[in-house]
Amino acid sequence: MAKSGVFETDPTTAVATATADNLKTELQRLVKSIVEDQETGESGFTDSVDKATQTLQALKELKQDRKRRSFSSMKLDHRNNNDIKITSFDPHPHEFDCPISKEIMRDPVIISTGKTYDRASIQKWLKAGNRTCPETQQVLSHTILTPNHLVRDMITQWFNNRGVVGQPSPVHYPDEHGLTEPDHDHDHGHFLSLLKKLSSTIVSEQKQAAKTLRLLTKKFPSFRAFFGESSNAIPQLLAPLSQMIKNKTDLDLDLQEDLITTLLNLSIHDNNKKVVAETPMAIAVLLDALKSGTIETRSNAAATLFTLSALDSNKTIIGKSGALRPLIDLLDSGNALAMKDAASAIFSVCILHENKGRAVQDGAIRVLLNKIKERVHVDELLAILAMLSSNQKAVEEMGDLGAVSCLFSLIKETTCARNKENCVVILYTICFNDRAKWKEMRDEESRYGTLSRLAQDGTSRAKRKANGILDRINRPINRTHTA
Repeated sequence: MAKSGVFETDPTTAVATATADNLKTELQRLVKSIVEDQETGESGFTDSVDKATQTLQALKELKQDRKRRSFSSMKLDHRNNNDIKITSFDPHPHEFDCPISKEIMRDPVIISTGKTYDRASIQKWLKAGNRTCPETQQVLSHTILTPNHLVRDMITQWFNNRGVVGQPSPVHYPDEHGLTEPDHDHDHGHFLSLLKKLSSTIVSEQKQAAKTLRLLTKKFPSFRAFFGESSNAIPQLLAPLSQMIKNKTDLDLDLQEDLITTLLNLSIHDNNKKVVAETPMAIAVLLDALKSGTIETRSNAAATLFTLSALDSNKTIIGKSGALRPLIDLLDSGNALAMKDAASAIFSVCILHENKGRAVQDGAIRVLLNKIKERVHVDELLAILAMLSSNQKAVEEMGDLGAVSCLFSLIKETTCARNKENCVVILYTICFNDRAKWKEMRDEESRYGTLSRLAQDGTSRAKRKANGILDRINRPINRTHTA
């Protein structure tokens, strides 16, 4: 006898004839009868639940069947001639998907953190001014994209095993400047001729040479390496700017931007970091760019200092040069991209203990706290503030500038465990160095239990710091002492 509803026999046989709409309508009816207790008796209720379960299973199988059919007749959307986009395909290993676009990668590349992305997606991310890994949020030590041949081969093999014609192939992005991979011997001569043109008295020649070097060092690692192979290459590159600074003549802002960006590009090359920082005019030119350049030039100058500071010896050079003050000024400027570059440079340079005092002396605490109160780049700036909290003068300034209430409000509103940890690390240092702040901390704990919750639910480090503060502020006060 036929059963009521969609199914006449076993639900799996109904997949072939039932439509998704039929199944959804039946499911709605069943769910309504269950929720509103329309069925009479225990058996009626159980029967409705069973039917609802069967309907859900049928929907699932229908969807899977459609995926199998769509894979066999895959359609490709041809855009811009060879720009192929897959619009439907069989379930595939999720490792083939770009973490940014969520689509199968056509040209997988590796960034400095070791993560793999589709070239087009990560290039768009970097072009937007981001200098962090989209997945890990780590600051990138460089922006070189290395082809991931292993993943590319795995994707190709996966398609071949299924007999799919037209699997995605790497997209060849045309270079708007017409540059091609250089021949080493031939183009080393071209490199030297460009450096020579920078010393020309004709400004247009200087600017053209600077523009070309900027493009070449951006595109080709070989051109970045050329600078490390010649002891005089970096002084020649910076000579126009050095001369303008020396003579106090008006800077050509376009020329300055191209040369500073070239310096950033070549500094990415590990072998160049020491050479650049130890070239006497290099840091001076970067400091001048931080103070007087366009916002893009200032941002790139900060990024160059960050890249150079990967070496501890360079941290010392940068710190002694007076670079922290203009970096802090740039952080205070309000431009989102420039602030990120400045924050990255300040953090890296201040890993060296002696530079923490320099940053504090140059006004870092006030700027950091003001930006954090405005909820600007909180993640990055809290990390810097936590680092600087090992400096006694920094702790005193934090107390005077209302850091305690600011940090407690952040702990209560943020969901980021790392930010909570950095907040309580700073509060711990304030607690152990400024007894006058104990009452404020007790009041916060009494009213909201902020520290107790963190001691229960925070990271292991946050728990230790929160418990340390609670132990300190809850100690009985010895009132027998005399003045």
